[in-house]
Amino acid sequence: MEDERSMMIKSLNKVFVPELRKLNFKGSMLHFRRTEGEITNLITFQFDRDGGGFVIELVNWRGSEFKDSAGNTIPLNKLTAHHINKRQRIYPNSILEKNGKQSWFRFDKNSIFDFRNKFDRVAKKVRSRLPIMEEYWNNECKCQSQ
Repeated sequence: MEDERSMMIKSLNKVFVPELRKLNFKGSMLHFRRTEGEITNLITFQFDRDGGGFVIELVNWRGSEFKDSAGNTIPLNKLTAHHINKRQRIYPNSILEKNGKQSWFRFDKNSIFDFRNKFDRVAKKVRSRLPIMEEYWNNECKCQSQ
């Protein structure tokens, strides 16, 4: 039987990832990137280690390469949001984490609407936050560089 995290990833791949592809993002779950000129936009999905939820992390990176703290060069096609310390998080209902992991996208909550696919419902919520993500990616003053 497929576990809930796998089912959530399957729904994200079906509902959300095609929208990222339309925006020229490359990569696969859990890390995506888009490089245009010297700006690389990153999106990473961070799943709750205890299960049942995730948060989305965004970064704008300016530069032709990235060097980690050990001085190793990470090619831009391998760069993820987790390589960079300062990240913007995206939540389902606010721009701030108000209640710890309970503020994250949750797929472990049962509701009266569970007759519908709860994983698709969460993936559609992620898709609805795309304008906020694009606003962040398009804001060049939030680009980080070394």
